[in-house]
Amino acid sequence: MLNSFINKMIKMVKIVIRYGLIVINDGFICLPVKKGVVIFDSFNGRDINDNPAAIYRQLVRDDPKFAQTTFFAVKPDKYNELHAQYPEIKLLKRFMPSWVWYMARAEFWVFNSRMPAWWRKNRRTTYIQTWHGTPLKKLGVDIDNVEMPGTDTTKYHRRFVAETRRWDYLIAPNQYSKVIFKRAFQFHNQFLDIGYPRNDVLYSDNNKIAIQSLKRELLGNSTAHVITYAPTWRDDQYITRGQYKFELPFDLKRFFEVVADDTILIIRPHYLIKDHINITGFEDRVRILADEDISSIYLITDLLITDYSSVMFDFANLNRPMLFYSYDLEHYRDQLRGFYFNYQTELPGPLTTNQDQFFDQLARYTVDGTFKNEYDKMKLFREKFCSWESADSSEQVVKIIRGEVYE
Repeated sequence: MLNSFINKMIKMVKIVIRYGLIVINDGFICLPVKKGVVIFDSFNGRDINDNPAAIYRQLVRDDPKFAQTTFFAVKPDKYNELHAQYPEIKLLKRFMPSWVWYMARAEFWVFNSRMPAWWRKNRRTTYIQTWHGTPLKKLGVDIDNVEMPGTDTTKYHRRFVAETRRWDYLIAPNQYSKVIFKRAFQFHNQFLDIGYPRNDVLYSDNNKIAIQSLKRELLGNSTAHVITYAPTWRDDQYITRGQYKFELPFDLKRFFEVVADDTILIIRPHYLIKDHINITGFEDRVRILADEDISSIYLITDLLITDYSSVMFDFANLNRPMLFYSYDLEHYRDQLRGFYFNYQTELPGPLTTNQDQFFDQLARYTVDGTFKNEYDKMKLFREKFCSWESADSSEQVVKIIRGEVYE
């Protein structure tokens, strides 16, 4: 009873604070924007990574004076951690007074996920939306049945479209994504057909020296054979709002009996479940890397294991083998999200749906170091999804921020 009352009071206080901030913001956005002020935000302030981070670093490299007028918005509970990790970057605590002031007067917003629909922007602020992945699973208004705590399908669609109408630019990593984004986001402003800035490094740093250095930094071992398991986030994988569940879908003991002796397994989970993965007994051979830059993980990965995650599209830039373990394929495809392309025929690697199939293909990889029958499918996959990628996607966005012509 007491807990229920406290929770209601906390909710009421948050609502009062929200409306107070909205009133203040509505006044600030009437003021002129401040030239050169750019606000970056990655995954709603959870980290400094992904496309916004790649663009920020390119911007500061090209013109160091931007280091004084650009900011990363971060969640207040992440501020100290991220400030210690990135002391050279100016940070703003989201929804705090300084953040409200700079957000209202920024010349540019560069975000990779949605802002709350109730937060308005200055009409003179240019909003560059980078997004965060090539879609396999249905997005936006294309989702027929939204199963997320705290919303329903109608509300989700309405809020999604209200946000996308504010985007002045939207990055499209390939023609396939551009077609889907235009419909699913109901986006009618300017696309940037440039590939993802976060993938620039997959072209510039894909060399032996850089990879060995990254392995040493992330794993403490510069020569290990690395297999990464990066499953998708499942919308219905929660116990109640704010409490999530995860069970590793393959046996670790059997896994290490199949792979080479020098193999280290990286598990790249969703941040909400990173503390709920049991690797007891295998701590010396398994690394749970939920917060590290995903591009660095790609670069050190020899084999990627995934299911429906958009990591497959980014990793394909490296032209390395992938293995797909989709143990809940029928449920995911037919009930939860649905797919945009023929998942079972277009994947650039073997598709397995149970542990026996999975370990059989893993054993083949251990012997051959690749999947010999998948070369043609990988070539077609790369032509469809990677043809716009390059080492200079970040530079194209920076040109817009600096007032130069986007090519």
